[in-house]
Amino acid sequence: MPTTEHILLESDLRQVPDLRDARTVHARIEFRSRLRRRVLQLEIIDYYYLSVRSHSRSILLEYVLDLRFVDAPRRLRRIAWRWITFSLLLIALALGIASRLDSSAIPWWQHHWLAVWVTLIVVWAFATLVSVYRTTETVSLFSTHGAARLLECTGGLGTFHGFRHFMRKLAAHIRLASAARRRTKAEHLRDEMREHLRLKELGVLSAGEYETAKARILNQHSPAAQPPPARASTSS
Repeated sequence: MPTTEHILLESDLRQVPDLRDARTVHARIEFRSRLRRRVLQLEIIDYYYLSVRSHSRSILLEYVLDLRFVDAPRRLRRIAWRWITFSLLLIALALGIASRLDSSAIPWWQHHWLAVWVTLIVVWAFATLVSVYRTTETVSLFSTHGAARLLECTGGLGTFHGFRHFMRKLAAHIRLASAARRRTKAEHLRDEMREHLRLKELGVLSAGEYETAKARILNQHSPAAQPPPARASTSS
């Protein structure tokens, strides 16, 4: 009969500070994405916590992350190679037609290729705009063992540069917070499970994301995931 693993969530509760009651603010940044109409405000508070204010169109989300359960920041750049290639092809064709118009004996404003050249320029401008919009840089935070996405900030080129100094400080505070974890892995996994439940109740995690993260944590907490005990060496 299979055994069921239970993690007690009620004991040894560590209170997460409210983002408006922070005693110390170590670093802050405000990121605005005009194309995506989003404003993101981040503050590292009281050494071990990250306050998040995300305002996207009519959605306002405010919460605090406990950095003891957060992995190092991840960065991902997506480049719209197809649109960039298409844009370069269009501008090459437009330059070729412009050269032909310039070398023709017919005045350029009377040439039948003029309409084609104008069309190419308009389509090239649209393709260039799409390639810029679809080329993105994303900074993400995931939980340590649950691997749940706790924060995601996507912007255009230059996002990594704008976040560079803040991310260095955030990574340092994550390392600092990791030293304040529980002494045993079982205790830490229990605390991380409670943190996921808190974020689910705040609306940061969906029910599906919470269940997936919980399954990952329980898998880490199971006896099969624990390292085998070291064998004592014997000497003859």
